Amino acid sequence: MIENQTRVAVMGIIVENLESVSSLNELLHEYGRYIIGRMGIPYRERGISILSIAIDAPQDTISSLAGKIGKLPGINVKTAYSNVVSTKETEL
Repeated sequence: MIENQTRVAVMGIIVENLESVSSLNELLHEYGRYIIGRMGIPYRERGISILSIAIDAPQDTISSLAGKIGKLPGINVKTAYSNVVSTKETEL
């Protein structure tokens, strides 16, 4: 068995280009096993959407997801990490 450290974080995502939503949803689906919860708020008056993603994953996984999201046109993402680190044992 090996041990993996995971961190709890929250991602704040602003979607300004609605054409990127399907790509964003594909990424979130790809990382779905790490996502604790998701909240989306359409801000119709401004023509944007605001998402909050709670995630528990290895730090490099969180960074990878944030980087991929940040490369999507018209999408901005910021990540806040908690100091909560846990160790999960997994089989090889």
